[in-house]
Amino acid sequence: MKKIYIVGAGPGDPDLITVKGLHILQTADVVLYTDSLVNEELIAKAKPEAEVLKTAGMHLEEMVNVMVERVNAGKMVARIHTGDPAMYGAIMEQIVLLKKEEIGYEVIPGVSSVFASAAAIGAELTIPDLTQTLILTRAEGRTPVPEFEKLKDLASHHCTIALFLSATLTKKIVKELQAAGWKDETPVAVIQRASWPDQKIVRTTLVNLDEDMRKNGIRKHAMILAGWALDPTIHEKDEYRSKLYDASFTHGFRKGIKP
Repeated sequence: MKKIYIVGAGPGDPDLITVKGLHILQTADVVLYTDSLVNEELIAKAKPEAEVLKTAGMHLEEMVNVMVERVNAGKMVARIHTGDPAMYGAIMEQIVLLKKEEIGYEVIPGVSSVFASAAAIGAELTIPDLTQTLILTRAEGRTPVPEFEKLKDLASHHCTIALFLSATLTKKIVKELQAAGWKDETPVAVIQRASWPDQKIVRTTLVNLDEDMRKNGIRKHAMILAGWALDPTIHEKDEYRSKLYDASFTHGFRKGIKP
């Protein structure tokens, strides 16, 4: 079956694409990418003779028609998505139309902005005896969320929460998390344009989130990480340590040392 490649470009830094993703980009005859989100330096790695098309101004049917037409003409087509296509990648609607045209697809994963954001602040999002769960979600704005996925309900687990597409909804975020019992001093980190040259990091607390976002002019392209795993002083606290590398912890590759 004829197919296209849906490639995760990573969060912004052109070096954060996978080896496989880069290979596809460099060998594709046709490259479509969202010019408002994907780094131009990465797209410049396409082969010189490739047809490179910007899709920010295209509607869904227009974009898919281009892909179908080029594939049917025997071209290798790569659709380059920001981050990882599985997270708010809007790939399902493309796939639906491709299948109607009997065009297959292969998804190449990419580095998500949530992990680039965690890396930017040197954070581990799951900490033993503190939180072992990470919820990836977004605040409810113009686009509703399912009934059982309201932020207040998700926040009731008191684990680490990563909020995509929510930079304009900070008042709602604060209200929902407070309603779920989160303390005002809960640590929050905001990373705008993670891994880009103009990356901006704001360390704050739940109660100060909206004001600090306003003062820093952050209203788009930002990841909001919230929870006690984001405590900037957590490295100084001995009670939160993984047992994985503890000398007394045994597993199939290491015998424990008796205390």
